[in-house]
Amino acid sequence: MADLLTSIISIARSAGKVILEIYCEDDVGLELKADSSPITRADLAANTIIVDGLRQIAPKIPILSEESLLVDYTTRRHWDEYFLVDPMDGTKEFINRNGEFTVNIALIRNGCPVLGVVYIPVQDVMYVGTQVEAPKAFVSIKGEVNEIKTRPLKSDKSLTVVTSRRHGKGSDSNLFTTLAKYFDPIETQTIGSSIKFCLVASGSVDLYPRLAPTSEWDTAAAQAVVESAGGAVVDFSLRPLRYNAKRNLLNPNFLVVGDKNFPLAHVLDDYTTH
Repeated sequence: MADLLTSIISIARSAGKVILEIYCEDDVGLELKADSSPITRADLAANTIIVDGLRQIAPKIPILSEESLLVDYTTRRHWDEYFLVDPMDGTKEFINRNGEFTVNIALIRNGCPVLGVVYIPVQDVMYVGTQVEAPKAFVSIKGEVNEIKTRPLKSDKSLTVVTSRRHGKGSDSNLFTTLAKYFDPIETQTIGSSIKFCLVASGSVDLYPRLAPTSEWDTAAAQAVVESAGGAVVDFSLRPLRYNAKRNLLNPNFLVVGDKNFPLAHVLDDYTTH
């Protein structure tokens, strides 16, 4: 499994390299998909590198990628193990050239993300989480590797929340009103793509609430990183996000927490009854 992880890290770096090459060009080949979401030459080039690379290192493991033909549920429902890929999460951030986009590669087993790689090409930062043998998460920053862990809640009741750059605090002010009953002060940050998960995993923030649409390839790799670092990714019924369990690939609203002792049950009960 160590060899597999090393190979996946290398594939993610290769995808990041071609993304950066296109990032520096004036024309990124912007088009709109059938659902009106943007796609660029970088998305497609990264997808080719990742899919070809995964097929070379693990030819028997199927692949589900945002930028490949969707595999029908009648086929994939029989998959016990597969790779789930978002070649470039944060295409809008890529187009806006703010650097907040990532390469996401996850290994799913029986609906659970057991290995995940999230690479930030602009920063040359790689977040990795694996639970295949024992939970372990680390970050590589320009080649320097350090273990990461989520942080416990602060005793002074302060809270740091990260929200989406495009679906931020304004997406549900009621949740923040509820959180304010339990925490004070509340500091907020905004950032794009899967980087938000990684801030929780590395102990930089306490909470990432998501109350806007996401797909399974948006979250799987980063969820593996968070869970391997000691955190949790749960829906509003406090169930961990699971994968490939239904025909559509949309996630429910969810919460990413670093401290598993976070009073989620109380917060959500208060939130849903008001």
